[in-house]
Parts: sequence; C-alpha cells; structure tokens
Amino acid sequence: MAAMLGGCATPKSALLPDIDDWGARTTVLAGLDEWEFSGRIAVKTATDGFNGKLRWSQDKNEFEATASGPLGAGAVRIKGDRQSVVLTDKDGVQTELEDAELEFRYRYGWTIPVTSLRYWALGIPDPSSAAETVFNDDGELESLTQRDWSVTFSRYADGGGQLMPKVLTAENSDTRVRLVIDYWIFFD
Repeated sequence: MAAMLGGCATPKSALLPDIDDWGARTTVLAGLDEWEFSGRIAVKTATDGFNGKLRWSQDKNEFEATASGPLGAGAVRIKGDRQSVVLTDKDGVQTELEDAELEFRYRYGWTIPVTSLRYWALGIPDPSSAAETVFNDDGELESLTQRDWSVTFSRYADGGGQLMPKVLTAENSDTRVRLVIDYWIFFD
C-alpha cells in the first residue's frame, strides 16, 4: 500500500533562485532549461470545447504536452520546439503540423497558443513578440496582451519557492483557454 501511495506523490521540485523584481523574474524564468507542470485545461469556443488534464514538460527549447479527458480518454500529445510540432492523436497517428494553432482549429474546432503557452504558464511574456503587461498592487503580472491573445493571471501559488501562476485564462476572438496548474516541478 505504501509503495502504491508513494507512486502517486508529487516529485520534489528544485528551488528557484530568489526573484526580487520583474526584470529578474523574466530573465530567470525564461532561462530555465528543464521544468514541468501538471494541471487541468478547459478550451471553449462558441460551438465546441474540451476539458481535461494537461501535463507540460519543457527541456530546453523542446516541449511535450499531453492533454486527456476523464480517466485518460482521448489523450492527445504534442511534441516540438519553435520550428516544428508533431501531434499524436488518440489513435496514435502522428502528424507534423506546419501551423499548430491553425491546424488545431481545423481538426478540433478550437486552438491553443502552442508556441507562447510555455512562457505564459511561467507568468512571463513570450520573448519572440511584443507584449503589453499590467501588474497588480503586489507587483505580480495581472494580465498581458500578445499575439492577438489576452491573458489574465487570476491566482498565484508556491512553485519552487516562488509565486507561480496557479490559474490563467488566455482568450482571442474565438477561443478561451483556462489553465489551472496543480503543481510545478523545476529541475536542477
């Protein structure tokens, strides 16, 4: 029984260095090589949607994300970097996506901001394009606008010894993506 429970435990995360201002936060978090988070995702359009679990793993410029419905049903995996993204659908069929956001919309009727989500989940703008940022009274990023998406950070919680986004919502003209991050893992 103890072995079974031990297998379900959240792995211990390395502590992030002290981050005392926005410039340091952006530099430290954008420079992280290896980290992951696990949580829940909800995607909604005017006519369709998806709710499920999301696990995101980042290793330097490469990422792997798995989204699945209740009890792992309909799992979809995306793996890639800034140049290419490969989708593995629920039947195990792999497809290289030339424009991941456009092809997600075509296949599923909704999209997610694949290339920027890595940064937004960390609570910083994607450094590849200009962003407008708004901070709350505590100096935390409250919202950002980037790449035709508006992102709101409504809750923060501890992750690696720092306040990290717990709940964020990204919206564009036809899609709303809500992410609730249950835990963070940062590797040394």
